[in-house]
Order: sequence, then C-alpha cells, then structure tokens
Amino acid sequence: MKPTRLPCLERAGLDGWMVRLFDSIEENNLLWLAALAEECEAAFGDTLVDLVPSYTTLLVVFDPLHISPCEARKQLLDILATLTPAEAGTSGKLHELPTWYDLQVGPDLQRVADMSDLSVEAVIEAHSARDYRVFALGFAPGFAFMGLLDQSLTCPRLDTPRQKVPAGSVAIAGQQTAAYPVVTPGGWNLIGRTPARLFDRNREGLSLLRVGDRVRFVPVNQDTFEAEGGETTLTNGGPAK
Repeated sequence: MKPTRLPCLERAGLDGWMVRLFDSIEENNLLWLAALAEECEAAFGDTLVDLVPSYTTLLVVFDPLHISPCEARKQLLDILATLTPAEAGTSGKLHELPTWYDLQVGPDLQRVADMSDLSVEAVIEAHSARDYRVFALGFAPGFAFMGLLDQSLTCPRLDTPRQKVPAGSVAIAGQQTAAYPVVTPGGWNLIGRTPARLFDRNREGLSLLRVGDRVRFVPVNQDTFEAEGGETTLTNGGPAK
C-alpha cells in the first residue's frame, strides 16, 4: 500500500534526516522502507554514513563534510518522487527459533492466556502459527522488534518492568513480539525462551536477525531446549501479578 500522505522529512541533528513514510505499523511498510534504503545507498554513495530503519521511518545519516544538509534533503526528495516498493519476498532470511513455552521460563504465559480468554495451549499455538517480520533493531544489542501478532494475543506491557530478563526470553507486548538477546531489564510479557544465540560478538554483523528477516518460533520440549544449550535460569521476579 502506498503512503497515504506525502513523506515528511525531519532534521535529525547536523548530519541526518528522518524520512517518515507512514503513521501506523503495517507489514507492507517494509517494502517501501527497503526500497528507500536501497535507493539511498545508490544515490549517496560514499557520503552515506548509516541507515536506521524502523516501523514507519528511515533515518539517513550522511557525512556533512562531503554533502550539506540541504543537498542531502534535495537528494532524498528526488528519490521519494519516483520511489516504488520492493517486491515481496525478494529480501530477508527465514529464521526458525526453537522455543520452549513453559511457565518456568515464560512466567507471563498464564497471564496472557487469561487476558486473551484463551488456554495456555491456544496461546502457544497462536504465537507459533505465523512468521514474524523484523521491523527494527534497538533497545539492546540484537533486540529485534517483530510483528505483527495475532490480534487475540495483543496485550499491554507490564506495569512494573523486571530488573533482569534472561537472555533468550521470548516475549510479547502490544502488536509486537521479540526475544531478548542479552540479560537486560524488560517490561514485555514473557511466554517462553529460545536457546538461539541472538547476539554474538564473534559473529559477523553481531546480530542473528536483520531488518526485513522473517522469524518463526518453533515449539520444543524442555529436553530439546536444554540439548540445544538453553538456560533454565528462573526469571527475576517470578510471574507477574
């Protein structure tokens, strides 16, 4: 779907422009954002420093010593004037993440079931039944914001975030799902855990997941989870009240 209004360019410091294409989260947004990123790489060349995509925006960071903000803005306007979306399915890798869904590692699983008026089994089935697109990376190294959730699973973040969420914890909040790559505070609803190494300093690119990738959570039992290196450390704070 084409953006419903003209893109908005917002200054982002002395060396960046934020290109806002959309106002709401939709999976098809990625096709436009991927096309914009590709066009920026070609047009800016060596003057491009970084591209940071999100659900609805693309941050374009340039070298102000080689291109002025005004020149960068004109470059972006020229790109946007003829922008067309990338073809669906032409980019992004599919990752299958083994996931142990259990109250021991997903202390909010019952809470989500109660809020959704579903059984725990139905929550697991609904969460693992679809592929999720990686919309953005941020918050913590390798943390991928993915969506969109089945509407039946939509639920708010915790009122009080946990101080420590174990690495690999699979969680949901709002229309999004994610897996915590490292131990960090967090306020999302924890429903399981994956043994996959989502962030590795020895891996090229560091993060397992990239924007545009697809992720499928595959239910496994505890034995398989532990055999693949999963940690059964109890979540700090226990089940949310």
